Amino acid sequence: MGISRDTEIENKSRTELKEPSLYRVLLLNDHYTTMDFVVEVIRTVFHKTAAEATKIMLDVHRKGRGVVGLYPYDIAKTKVIKVEKLAQDAEFPLECTMEEE
Repeated sequence: MGISRDTEIENKSRTELKEPSLYRVLLLNDHYTTMDFVVEVIRTVFHKTAAEATKIMLDVHRKGRGVVGLYPYDIAKTKVIKVEKLAQDAEFPLECTMEEE
């Protein structure tokens, strides 16, 4: 007797799924973008509290860059594009990048 349909389904369900790679999204310091604008971007794009946004902004200011989140590629890329658009519209040179973890 051949393989039953239940066995085929069971074998297919055992296939392991690989977790997607995660990317760190970073804001980079510059000498022109205001701290208030950076905090607002962090709050609106990355949904951080005021306290979290302020802490990240201070990392950007003091260390030259700050991590705002860890996301799968598509989400990270979308957030980078949103930040760049907001900065461009506000005429600030704020840079946002992503790097694989």
